[in-house]
Amino acid sequence: MSRDVGEEQTIMDQKMNELLQQSRVLEAYLNDILSREATITRLIQEARLASDALQNMLSERDLESLTPIGIGVYAKAIIPPVKKLLVNIGAGVTIEKTKDDTLNYVESKLNEFEVGLRQLSKQRQQISISMEQIQMQLNQMIRQTSPTQSTKKQKFANSGTYNH
Repeated sequence: MSRDVGEEQTIMDQKMNELLQQSRVLEAYLNDILSREATITRLIQEARLASDALQNMLSERDLESLTPIGIGVYAKAIIPPVKKLLVNIGAGVTIEKTKDDTLNYVESKLNEFEVGLRQLSKQRQQISISMEQIQMQLNQMIRQTSPTQSTKKQKFANSGTYNH
């Protein structure tokens, strides 16, 4: 009988260890998603700023702007009316686009980022639910083992062979 209880406890311990490992993997994945969400949020902010800047540039007069030099240092610059802009499309490739095409490009990137952020948010919610379910299973297993342990202690105490 005690052998069955010991085997049962070993199986329960293994299952709890598996659940803990799953929880750790999910936690690492959750941290990765949170990091990616932060990155996409920054990209969305940058795209919105670019969109606003492009919309303000649509005038046909010179614009005064600040050009970043680095580490928080800026130089004032005069931007003549812009007809074409250079757009980095990835892999070091830059193409020339009109202001309207550039604005459309920025808006499409903004939409892509927002879709990506929504997908990451859904994944984050699913992972959180899975982690909660694992926690509930672990709590239930702990509650199940506690009465077993106290029953064993009572049997030993009643027989006089259990020492406190």
